[in-house]
Amino acid sequence: MLLLSSPNMGGNELKYVTECITTGWVSSVGAFVNKFEEVTAEFTGASYAVATSSGTTALHTALVMLGVNHNDLVIVPNITFIASVNSIKYTGASPVLIDVNKDDWQMDLDLLEEFLKKETEVRNETCYHIKSGKRIPVIIPVHVLGNMCDMERLMELATQYHLAVLEDSTEALGSFFNGKHAGTFGLMGTFSYNGNKIITTGGGGMIVTNDEALAKRAKHLTTQAKADPFEYFHDETGYNYRLVNVAAAMGVAQMEQLPDFLKRKKEIIAFYKKELEGVGDISFQKVDARVNPNWWMPTIATEKQRIILEALNSNKMQSRPLWIPMNRLPMFKDDIYYQHSDISWFLYERCLSIPCSTNITDDDLRAVSDKIKGCFSK
Repeated sequence: MLLLSSPNMGGNELKYVTECITTGWVSSVGAFVNKFEEVTAEFTGASYAVATSSGTTALHTALVMLGVNHNDLVIVPNITFIASVNSIKYTGASPVLIDVNKDDWQMDLDLLEEFLKKETEVRNETCYHIKSGKRIPVIIPVHVLGNMCDMERLMELATQYHLAVLEDSTEALGSFFNGKHAGTFGLMGTFSYNGNKIITTGGGGMIVTNDEALAKRAKHLTTQAKADPFEYFHDETGYNYRLVNVAAAMGVAQMEQLPDFLKRKKEIIAFYKKELEGVGDISFQKVDARVNPNWWMPTIATEKQRIILEALNSNKMQSRPLWIPMNRLPMFKDDIYYQHSDISWFLYERCLSIPCSTNITDDDLRAVSDKIKGCFSK
């Protein structure tokens, strides 16, 4: 099986993990946890980084620190991996789902601005949803597939309506807007190291921030809010959300290879675009000139989506459709969905992600491209 996006363990992973095992430092304390946080902060340009057990726990922790609570609303795009919205629900809040842009597949900022103007009001420097009376303290832009929306405009809207910005950058390690790394625009950003991400620790996540107080509280909350180094005294409700040292060791080794992974991802998308643009109705995700994406998961859009999915997967070339829009899932169907023409569903019916592991060969890329092109010659 040619996997969709498999881990590339070609560096010092075994050496560093073996060091953890031989020294006994395998749990949530150890030198590799600190090192992983340091190299992540350095790469992204953030002042601080705090490692977590997953991208989802990073999002949940960040929302807790931003004071999101029962009866609050949090703005998020309707096309995203479910963790973005699940993390909102964990706090007792509910999502406001904003439809996405047809070209770049990110949150539609025209719709966002319209929603804020028509459906909300600001009182005492706090944004409220007029109809429900609920507070809207946070917006979560999701950098879908490693692309980014107009972050300058989004930040302006967030400032105007007093919204704290928490970036879901879980797919965007190595993506930049105007030279600034994803996750460093808002108060906090989050990353994920699941097995299919551009680098992996098997699982794991990270919170990045330029706010020292937020970084310290993130570390406190994710270690069960233990307030005494000796006694088991905990000063608030905390979480067992810290990344373990053995996983962080993998992360350090993966970060050493990240520049090469990013280079290969750009080669992969260039290959696919050269081979597939202009074939039938195939189109790719549009990218703003100010965005330098990591091209984590090359994805095409075509009315022949289901035919191509069948052709690829039946020939052991793993491919997947885009996520089902959040408003179509049973647990979110009653939440606010702001849209005009349901672009989310339009994209879901057309988009599919194609094999893009960083260790994929050019011969495999050509085989995938040829199989896709064959679907248009019948």
